[in-house]
Amino acid sequence: MNKCEQCIVRKFSSIKALNKEELVKMAGCKTSMTIKKGDVIFGEGEVTNGIYCIKDGVCKLSKLSANGKDHIVKLLKPGELLGQRSMISDEPANLSAVALEDMEVCFIPKTEILTFFNTNNDFSMNIMKSICGDLKDADDLMVSMAQKTVKQRLAETLLYLETTFGVNDDSTLHVQLSREELAGMIGTATESCIRLLSEFNKLGLIELIGKKISLKDKAKLKRMAE
Repeated sequence: MNKCEQCIVRKFSSIKALNKEELVKMAGCKTSMTIKKGDVIFGEGEVTNGIYCIKDGVCKLSKLSANGKDHIVKLLKPGELLGQRSMISDEPANLSAVALEDMEVCFIPKTEILTFFNTNNDFSMNIMKSICGDLKDADDLMVSMAQKTVKQRLAETLLYLETTFGVNDDSTLHVQLSREELAGMIGTATESCIRLLSEFNKLGLIELIGKKISLKDKAKLKRMAE
């Protein structure tokens, strides 16, 4: 389906403020693409020249630290937009975006988005609110990294993954991060993350099924995360 006005995910992003005429215009200039799991949507330092609207699938936004470790800053799901901050600030991307599973995304050129930004006050306000939300998330993440233990952050992250992205039929977390990615999300070494997962498993908080994770005692995980 190529019609933006009939696309369900538009209701979950800033695009919901666009009227039918604007959506038809957007449909005429956007490019739909399939991104395979593990593929880079855009890299850190890259000029994006537009925004990506996620139609299906999940991706990670991450930053490479000085020691070469990949630190996951955020995970994005269907309905969310990629690249809006760098488009508004007219700067190269500050983060890399990589698909965690097969994805369907639509690319909308910067010229088109900026036209809507300049003519539709609700749309521009929605974009700014979204960027402000990202800033708030970044503040919260910084405080969490500084004040919480790795164990607390792991419990918090596991709960976040289930709440935000749901579970599979076998009750395992739908978003399957590698141990390295999970470690990058909580800001610790991969070995420490593996050790903590094993400890959580022995305590009956989670169940490890191969590489998959199922949350068994969410009440205890919540208490641990606080």
